[in-house]
Amino acid sequence: MTNPRPTAPVPAVGVVCVQGDRVLMIRRGTPPRIGQWSLPGGRIEPGEKAVEAALRELREETGVSAQILGLIDVVDGIFADEGRHYVLIDYVARWIAGEPVAGDDAVEAVFMPVEEALAFVSWDETRRIITAGVGMATTP
Repeated sequence: MTNPRPTAPVPAVGVVCVQGDRVLMIRRGTPPRIGQWSLPGGRIEPGEKAVEAALRELREETGVSAQILGLIDVVDGIFADEGRHYVLIDYVARWIAGEPVAGDDAVEAVFMPVEEALAFVSWDETRRIITAGVGMATTP
């Protein structure tokens, strides 16, 4: 059996939310990458600006509020085994308020030390984005 052809690209956002020396991570409850640790994020809704989507998804998935510090990168997430293609717009943010509580597509939400987060993540691109985001958040 061959892998399904990916769908048309879907615009989505991700957030590297930093609190001191920790980063906010979620365990995914829905595809793609169900059950894996990842960054909070999701699809951009029609008429929604990307940065607004990032803050909304962060609140919906974790209950956390943050201030966007900047754009990290834009990544193609092509998950051929699931027939999905996302264009991921990744932001770095600084935590403002709220304790992580899993919601929406997440089954777990927690701040964890950066090294632990990097060890839990299975996708190289997510590790690269976390490293870049933490570097941006800690640069004066």
